[in-house]
Amino acid sequence: MAKNTETESHNVHSNGSIHNQNSNGALEEKLDELRRLMGKSEGDPLRIVGVGAGAWGSVFTALLQDSYGHLRDKVLIRLWRRPGKSVDRATAEHLFEVINSREDVLRRLIRRCAYLKYVEARLGDRTLYADEILKDGFCLNMIDTPLCPLKVVTNLQEAVWDADIVINGLPSTETSEVFQQISRYWKERITVPVIISLAKGIEAELEPEPRIITPTQMINRATGVPMENILYLGGPNIASEIYNKEYANARICGAEKWRKPLAKFLRQPHFIVWDNSDLVTHEVMGGLKNVYAIGAGMVAALTNESATSKSVYFAHCTSEMIFITHLLAEEPERLAGPLLADTYVTLLKGRNAWYGQQLAKGGLNLDMGDSIKGEGMIQGVSAVKAFYELLSQSCLSVLHPEEKKPVAPVELCPILKMLYRILITREFPAQAILQALRDETMNDPRDRIEIAQSHVFYRASLLGKKP
Repeated sequence: MAKNTETESHNVHSNGSIHNQNSNGALEEKLDELRRLMGKSEGDPLRIVGVGAGAWGSVFTALLQDSYGHLRDKVLIRLWRRPGKSVDRATAEHLFEVINSREDVLRRLIRRCAYLKYVEARLGDRTLYADEILKDGFCLNMIDTPLCPLKVVTNLQEAVWDADIVINGLPSTETSEVFQQISRYWKERITVPVIISLAKGIEAELEPEPRIITPTQMINRATGVPMENILYLGGPNIASEIYNKEYANARICGAEKWRKPLAKFLRQPHFIVWDNSDLVTHEVMGGLKNVYAIGAGMVAALTNESATSKSVYFAHCTSEMIFITHLLAEEPERLAGPLLADTYVTLLKGRNAWYGQQLAKGGLNLDMGDSIKGEGMIQGVSAVKAFYELLSQSCLSVLHPEEKKPVAPVELCPILKMLYRILITREFPAQAILQALRDETMNDPRDRIEIAQSHVFYRASLLGKKP
């Protein structure tokens, strides 16, 4: 088998690991195993399509391209993004600097006769487009981390009509709309595709009874693809670090038929993928941590990165998350590790914490919306609205520990309430998050945890499950 030079260039990783010379053979075996499971015949390549080209969606597709792209007769990997998004002059200038700081990237572009357009864009003589630069390995939300070249398609029907595996890299707020379009292209399909959703966000549905709607459920509703064929992959990960081969792990959740073989297929030396059957709960937890990450960013900015203030906030937000998980999960203790790990990395380096910081510093304002240039969709904003609306329902009432009367669950979540009043109703500026922390009537975080642990709060209906 001929060596692939671009794949070989990644043999030595930043974390010190080295690819075994036999890794190509092992990768081909994993691919063959998945192809057999999906009923692919010789000469019919496995078609994997990423839908949505944000940072994580692009990196996930690029990881697959790096691993399996050289096996072109057995697998085809492509990525869909909307056309027409132009790259502004400042971004083009920065992109040019990135290219010239990386000799491997510079040589690749020159070899592909693609370098000149970046020179022209820097000088203002040409307009670049997001789908155009993505083909060269540049994600508009992650310019500083060049990826491998990608096969990019801007026609949604062309991208998905014959896909065997679809990777949902869309924000939760766009998932329903796009997959409703996709469903029209799948009406004549005989085989049922497998869908892996990367989206971390939720919506609240209040009628006929309050419940959470997750991206996998949105996909199921929009396309009719059975839940058995829809999975969620998430973990405490920063996209750029994963592509740079920093050690990371994730869970793929869903039906056993697909989660176990896909975990094996996706696993890499630096990216360990476990599997779990609890799809919806893990998906909801991925959205919950984004809520509190925004507040953490605000507190960090407003207190000049005070370690003490941040720890106070962390104590309160984790106690609220524990309280909420007791409403959503029958065995919430199983979620404690994954939820805290995901929260921790998001507070350290996630875009939701960054967004909170920028709001508090005045670098951004709410009128700019929650889709931010160079960062993508801030999914924590819509999650604040969804969790607040859901937990405000009187039919979910719990007993207040001091007042000894039924109250909506949100009344025991003062941080969530304040974030809603800052971000959604805009009653208060970002500085009000500190007022919430300093409220003398606020319960000790330990009390909130004790309340959750000593009462039967679990509401199966919130996740669409039968009691």
